[in-house]
Amino acid sequence: MLTKGGLTLLFTMIQFDRFTLSNGLRVLVHPDSATPMAVVNVLYNVGARDEDPSHTGFAHLFEHLMFGGSVNIPEYDEPLQMAGGENNAYTTNDLTNYYIQLPADNLETAFWLESDRMLSLAFSEKSLATQRKVVCEEFKENYLNKPYGDSWHKMRELAYQVHPYRWMTIGKELSHIEKATVQQVRSFFYKHYTPCNAILVVAGAVDTERVKQLAEKWFGDIPSGTLYERNLPVEPVQTAARQLTVKAPVPLDMFCKTWHMVGRKDRAYHAVDLLTDILGSGASSRLYHALVKEQPLFSSIDCYHFGSNDPGLLTIEGKLVKGVSMEKAEAALQVQLQKVIEEKVTDNELQKVKNKTESMIAFEDMSVMSRASSLAYYEWLVDATEMNQELGKYEAVSSASIREQARSIFREENSNTLYYLASK
Repeated sequence: MLTKGGLTLLFTMIQFDRFTLSNGLRVLVHPDSATPMAVVNVLYNVGARDEDPSHTGFAHLFEHLMFGGSVNIPEYDEPLQMAGGENNAYTTNDLTNYYIQLPADNLETAFWLESDRMLSLAFSEKSLATQRKVVCEEFKENYLNKPYGDSWHKMRELAYQVHPYRWMTIGKELSHIEKATVQQVRSFFYKHYTPCNAILVVAGAVDTERVKQLAEKWFGDIPSGTLYERNLPVEPVQTAARQLTVKAPVPLDMFCKTWHMVGRKDRAYHAVDLLTDILGSGASSRLYHALVKEQPLFSSIDCYHFGSNDPGLLTIEGKLVKGVSMEKAEAALQVQLQKVIEEKVTDNELQKVKNKTESMIAFEDMSVMSRASSLAYYEWLVDATEMNQELGKYEAVSSASIREQARSIFREENSNTLYYLASK
């Protein structure tokens, strides 16, 4: 239980059942009688980091292709809408997640739809051409023509030398999607979108025995596929600072600096997560207070990370007030970083960000869709039972561990700096 400002948040253990089909599909069931709805969430263990460096953007392309028709169902959305359901998906560098929410009485419709596209997509030239065009337009609109849109393409290439995090989920180059062939996407599908490489979570007004019957009926006969085993190149320890200056027709100069940090499963992750909140999450954070309010050097500033499975990047990014030089802004930022390196975070400041994190987790868990997504994520990460351990891990973070991570991360030789200048 957490009490703050008269608000009491009750944290309950998320209960679930688990079983595995003979083809390797892991199934988790989370009954919740408080809702008439059901959620079917399918997580595939494939992301942008699993792509061929010469054919990037495929995981994201599949996010679109998976809605373009499967072997027996030419239209995915129409039968789902007739059943009163809605769906969506997202792709990261680490994983791909698809989810459906619909009235529990129509649960079998979701099993029918998800199983058919796991069995096989349609793989027609027409479908590929349609979705390829959609993705290419998204690439152009958000990353080529949008102000600052290419900043993270450039930062990833600067910060990573060998690890596939060096390209974004959308892809490294537009040409990789423009030239994608049906044979290439078919090969990618059968390598990754298989039962043994997937996790199915069913949550809401559902019964475990009923889910077992439906899982066997709709997924049990799908060929297992070959279990995907990653063998990704390990990014070497960075030993010298890197900088890049870019000029573009943007409204304001932008400063972006990253430092390599631990991966999601590292025991220090939770301390780093709280460190980013202390520095740059919201108007009460240190950087906003010092560099936006007290010294009007930045018009906006944030500190964040991506929570990536492999070692990722802690980022500080902000747009400068017009007329402020990069040198002055960066020097003022360094003063703030030196404070968190040298001085312990106060107990009150630490408890504030812990409370914020706990509140966020508690409110997210109020949604059955969020619970289903989280169960799939933690089962993919380590084990779904870890979902119930998260709050304890944040509560165990000490001010000493935050300072230890600040000292480890904020070394100049570990940094990558992008100066994004507004062209005259």
